[in-house]
Amino acid sequence: MPHSSPDLARLAMTVLQPGFVGTSPPGWLRRALAEGLGGTVLFARNLRDPAQAAELVAALRRENPAVVVAVDEEGGAVTRLEAKAGSSWPGNRALGVADDVARTELVAREIGRFLATVGVTLDYAPVVDVNANPDNPVIGIRSFGPDPQLVARHGVAWIKGLQSTGVAACAKHFPGHGDTVTDSHHALPTVRASAGLLRERDLPPFRAAVRAGVRAVMCGHLLVPAFDPAAPATLSAPILTGLLRRELGFGGLLVTDAIEMTAVAALYPPGEIAVRALAAGADAICVGAPFPDGGGVAALREAIVEAVHAGRLPEERLAEAAGRVLALAAWHAAAPRAPAWEPPRGRDTGESAGLPAARAAVRVTVAGGRPADLRLVTPPGPPGPPLIVDIAPRLNPAVDPGVPTGLIGAVTELLPGTVGHTIATETTGLPDISDPTRPIVLVAHDAPRHPWVGRLLARAVRLRPDAVVVETGLPGEPMGAVYIATHGISRVSAHVVALWLAGAP
Repeated sequence: MPHSSPDLARLAMTVLQPGFVGTSPPGWLRRALAEGLGGTVLFARNLRDPAQAAELVAALRRENPAVVVAVDEEGGAVTRLEAKAGSSWPGNRALGVADDVARTELVAREIGRFLATVGVTLDYAPVVDVNANPDNPVIGIRSFGPDPQLVARHGVAWIKGLQSTGVAACAKHFPGHGDTVTDSHHALPTVRASAGLLRERDLPPFRAAVRAGVRAVMCGHLLVPAFDPAAPATLSAPILTGLLRRELGFGGLLVTDAIEMTAVAALYPPGEIAVRALAAGADAICVGAPFPDGGGVAALREAIVEAVHAGRLPEERLAEAAGRVLALAAWHAAAPRAPAWEPPRGRDTGESAGLPAARAAVRVTVAGGRPADLRLVTPPGPPGPPLIVDIAPRLNPAVDPGVPTGLIGAVTELLPGTVGHTIATETTGLPDISDPTRPIVLVAHDAPRHPWVGRLLARAVRLRPDAVVVETGLPGEPMGAVYIATHGISRVSAHVVALWLAGAP
């Protein structure tokens, strides 16, 4: 391979956004930042609390003031900074159900203030996929809903709210991950819709995001034959350059979804994915899997440099990509700083928009199929601390494993003596729920999409017709004496239900 110039190697480093292990920057990451590494992505494994997160980001910037620090903070189930306790804000589906764009903008502004306090540059949010397929295993409650216009207006509100704090938003997953039954973490999904349907259904939220000035877009690992039958979107010039750049007019930062995801990792090694994505029009390469040392970054850098020397990746294209990374960093540095904000804890809801937003999304059906206002419904059964059975199948890989999925903690805090039982698999079985002196609460997530969860719920309701059923995913057929749909997982969504169970205002 011809000798690579320091300038070319630095350009190659600028377009990389790797993850890492630890709550402080490891030595290899410090050295890479000094050599021009343009970005890094934070996960729950890197973050203990806001103070530690702020120090971590400050340490990264001491090595490279222009580093783009990215994080997945969608609200709801996908949170990195609040993975242990659950998010202080409901996620997109809850906001879409409430359908109040001013509230959505306020929630995103609070998330932005939180991230700005820590020093984050780029939030990989909002999801603007239209959840056209209810069997979608990876989008679901992360989408504002199944209607393109609803998704578009709430996506724009979310972007405006977040970016008003100096944190860049990132609309994802282009050109739309909503009509799939395959999780791209595990395999390559194919979106088989016609070009006409895609333009009517999937593209309007992205078009609206571009018009609203979104600073970044993330492409999805999706095969979309109507636009390119040969390559997934991440590696497709017709989709990234032709569709997003030329047709939609996007001029900001285009970042890949994590390249270790099986959808593309099964096709090519990491270096080849990076080269092909850059050649197709991507500007930043996200690597979510943590590098244990600097070897992975060096290998990616050398693959990019070698591709330039071989004529497979024009140097002008690499320079353009690096320029967009640096432009995003400069925008963040010049943006006015938002007032600091710290999420409320425990019973203190403070001035947060999170709890009212979660409450606005709750939908209640009482026995007989009648919709009701939660505030006007009395919990059925005997008073006192309940038995909570949390039927919690593993959430999709975008969600950190530690994110709480049920009400057990929230209710126990308000009603000491509450008993919790978690069922993670079909073989676990129901606990004894026959005691008529103890109220019973059944918690499920996406029961319509998990037949075994539906069967278990139905059996439990037959045994205890007075049960309260709480669905935290996309709701199905109501069951139980009271059926509550929160339309998402978050600390505040759980708190709304816990307050009702405890008889609190």
